[in-house]
Amino acid sequence: MSENNTDRPEVSDGADRPSDAGSPGASPAHVSASPSGVTSPSPASASSVEGTVAAAAERAVAQRASTDAPQSASTVTPEAGAPEAPEAVSRAAEQPEAAAELSRDPGQSTGTGTARPGAAPAGFGQAPDFSAQNPPPPNALPPNPPRYLHANDSAWSVLGRIIAARARQLFDRAGQRITQRTLRIGVSARIFHPEPGAMGLRGKTLQYLEESIAHWAMSRDVIVFMIPTVGHQGMLHPSNIRLRDYARHLDGLLLQGGADVSPQTYAEVSARPEWPGDRVRDMYELELLHEFVESGKPVLGVCRGCQLINVAFGGTLYQDIASDVPTAGVHVSERYDQHRHAITFPEGSSFASMFPGRREAIVNSIHHQAVKNLGRDLTIEAVSAGDGLIEAVRYRRAPFVVGVQWHPEFHRAGGPELLDCTPLLDAFLRSARETRF
Repeated sequence: MSENNTDRPEVSDGADRPSDAGSPGASPAHVSASPSGVTSPSPASASSVEGTVAAAAERAVAQRASTDAPQSASTVTPEAGAPEAPEAVSRAAEQPEAAAELSRDPGQSTGTGTARPGAAPAGFGQAPDFSAQNPPPPNALPPNPPRYLHANDSAWSVLGRIIAARARQLFDRAGQRITQRTLRIGVSARIFHPEPGAMGLRGKTLQYLEESIAHWAMSRDVIVFMIPTVGHQGMLHPSNIRLRDYARHLDGLLLQGGADVSPQTYAEVSARPEWPGDRVRDMYELELLHEFVESGKPVLGVCRGCQLINVAFGGTLYQDIASDVPTAGVHVSERYDQHRHAITFPEGSSFASMFPGRREAIVNSIHHQAVKNLGRDLTIEAVSAGDGLIEAVRYRRAPFVVGVQWHPEFHRAGGPELLDCTPLLDAFLRSARETRF
C-alpha cells in the first residue's frame, strides 16, 4: 500500500471522526480505500455508527429536557447505554466497537457477564401479563386470620359488625351527654285566687312556690322550674302547651304543700264551710301527677302532695284530724314548722333501708288533714308514733312515687333532732337520673 501524506480533513465538534486505516483496531470489513488513497469507513459501517450516535444523543437531550429545574440537568443520571457527554459521542464515532456496544439492548449484560451499572432489568418496558398468577410469598401472610374475622364471615357480616360498633359508639356518646346533663326538677305551683272585690295584685291570680322547697332541691345542684297551670281555653293568651310537655322535658316532679285537698276531689262533701280546699289546684296537680307517672318520671309529694297522691289512686282523707280522730295527737299548731312529733318505720318499709339503723325519727308536723283510706297499690312507709296516722306512702307500680306528710325542706333549720332527709332527696334524684332516658 502506498504511503499517503495527505492530512485528514477537519471535522466539527461532536461530528464523527473516523479512525486511521492503519490503526490496530480497524477491521478490513469496515474500511475501504478511496481512489485517492485515503481510507474511510464503508457506507454500511458509517450509517450504523451515525444512527447509533444520533439515537444516543437524542436520548441524552430528552432526558435533560424532562427535568423541571434547569440546574438539575447536570445531575440527571444518563439512561442506560446513553453517552454522558458529547465527548462520549465523538469517542463512539472513532471506535466502531464502542458504537456497536451502545447499540445493544440496555437490558443486556456486558461481555463480562454482569449487568451494566444503571441498566434496566430484563423485560423492562414490556406489556404486563394480566393473566399471570403472582401469589404472595409463603411467609407474607399471617399464619392465622385476624381475630375479628370468623370462620363463616362474609363481606356483609363484617360490614354489619362495623355498623353496629359505630352505632354503639354514637349511643354511648349520647348516653354520656344525657347522664352528665344537670337534672331538671319541676315543682307544682301554689295558687293564690283573686279575693272578691279586691283591687290591684290581690285581684289577680298568682302562682308561686315557697323558696324552701326550691332551695332544698337545689342543694343537690339541680335546676328547679315552677310548673304553671295551663289554660286550655285561655281567653287572654291561648296556648297549645300542655302539662304532658313538662313531664316530657323535666326529670322529676315535686308536689309542694299548701291548701287542703277539696273533699269533692275524693267524692265527699265538705264537713265545714271553712274547709273547702282548692278544687282548681287539685285538678291541675292530679293531671300533672298522672302525666309524670305515665312518663315513668319520679314524683315526691310533700304534706299536701302526700295527700294528693293518696287521692289520685282512689284513697280518702280525714278532713280534720281533731274532729274525725279525737284520740289522735296534735298535728298542727300556731308554731307552724316548729311543731314536731315522732314517727316510726314499719317492718319491711323502704324507709327502714333508706335510713339504716333508724326505726324511729322526729319530724315536723303542719297538717290538720291526713290519709284515711289508703289508695290502691300504695304501701305505708311511715306512721305517727303516738296515734298510728299514716305519715308516708309509696306507689308500688312506679319506680319512685313517694309522699311524706312532713316538710323535709324545713328540717335542716329545725335542729339536729329532726330527721336528716337528705337520703330521701338523693333517692328521688337518683331515680330521676335513671329514668330520664
